[in-house]
Amino acid sequence: MPSLTFLGAARTVTGSKHLLEIDGHRILFDCGLFQGLKELRERNWAALPVPPDSIDAVVLTHAHIDHSGWLPRLVAGGFKGPIHCTGGTADLCKLVLPDAAHLQEEDAKFANKRGFSKHSPALPLYTEGDAAEALSRLKVHPFNTKIGIGSGIDVEFINAGHLLGSSYVLVRRSSGTGPSTSLGTGGRILFGGDLGRYGRPILPDPSPGVEADVLLVESTYGDRIHPDEDDGALLAQIISSTVARRGKVIIPAFAIGRVEELLYWLFKLEDKKRLAPVPIYVDSPMAIKGIEYYQARTNELDPGIEFIGRHLQRFTAVNSAQESMALVQNDAPCIIIASSGMATGGRVVHHLFDGLPNPRNTVLFVGFQGQGTRGRQLIEGAHHVKMFGQQVPVQAKIEKINGMSSHADAGEIVKWLRTFPRAPKTTYLVHGEPVPQEALKLRITKELGWAVEIPAHGQKVDLPL
Repeated sequence: MPSLTFLGAARTVTGSKHLLEIDGHRILFDCGLFQGLKELRERNWAALPVPPDSIDAVVLTHAHIDHSGWLPRLVAGGFKGPIHCTGGTADLCKLVLPDAAHLQEEDAKFANKRGFSKHSPALPLYTEGDAAEALSRLKVHPFNTKIGIGSGIDVEFINAGHLLGSSYVLVRRSSGTGPSTSLGTGGRILFGGDLGRYGRPILPDPSPGVEADVLLVESTYGDRIHPDEDDGALLAQIISSTVARRGKVIIPAFAIGRVEELLYWLFKLEDKKRLAPVPIYVDSPMAIKGIEYYQARTNELDPGIEFIGRHLQRFTAVNSAQESMALVQNDAPCIIIASSGMATGGRVVHHLFDGLPNPRNTVLFVGFQGQGTRGRQLIEGAHHVKMFGQQVPVQAKIEKINGMSSHADAGEIVKWLRTFPRAPKTTYLVHGEPVPQEALKLRITKELGWAVEIPAHGQKVDLPL
């Protein structure tokens, strides 16, 4: 009988990995890094329960690091097969995987220099060479097209509206000679990836659900409803009040996806004279390149990205490390958008190290903050956070805007589930923490009457396919 093993994003938000074993094939859906708590990050170093060279193929739902960032480690471990994805996902993986490898190598060098690693020498999780090899395996496919990935197994990418190239992946057995079919009474599993939102700028609405026997759906915000759209009012208020006290607005942002929406709102607020012009810096070469990829695929997006393209001269791209450090030392009021989005690494850490002790500044979070991350500590009211081996006092104002999240809230998840032509036999909640998952399970069971399960990490289940 076909089976599915939950190797990540099970009762936690990151590390998405789902191993499908069917008809003698092993296919891994997503291959992400664990982030946040130390006990989760340590899983990145653990071996999979099956040898990497026994996996026939990988299928990616999208390029975010918690869905793609373990690929170089898989390749380094012996995986020899193809990695299937959409064109947008391939573009963004070319940014995130080399960057993640570079950070791994830099972290190892820093640990060796400071001597704080338990291992001598400290080694990176993977290298830039491993990332390059992973990228060479990418096989690009269009949306809404059946793709054969093994004897009798087809997949189809369906736009999920979460990120450029993001998709749901429908898997089914094929007849082997013609179009894919659902054999017997089963044969269709939908890997939901991350679910986008309705009515947001830049990204399209999530595509309607399709007939499936087994469904995996995210539950990041399973117990929450995002605030109603305020047309940028809160963003304008936060920036204006910070500038009035001669401070900086430091925005940790995911380099791909979130930066585009931030720029959209900043330009719109300035155009409507609701926000006085203030210098805007994007301190992330990855984000700058990501904007180019978004502009190259406007046919997959809403018109908002074209609006950004007409205003690109209104922000300053910070490319070199020297330019970034000069910006850290510049005390003039400004908006700084820098990665990483959970403030766990990257250039934003330098801005926080310098900016958190200053009460004139504001640190604004616009995305989900995972357990154990520096961002989560700050939004939960930490008075000190550890950076570069020091306890940094938090005197800056900490703000959070939930409305910019690219993850569907509980209401939007249920709205999407209502678009399915029939109830799946089993719906598995993944990519969420336990409390939101239990709340969402209760809601789906009560409102839709569906059979819902919350798998544990490492759990293996038989599939009715």
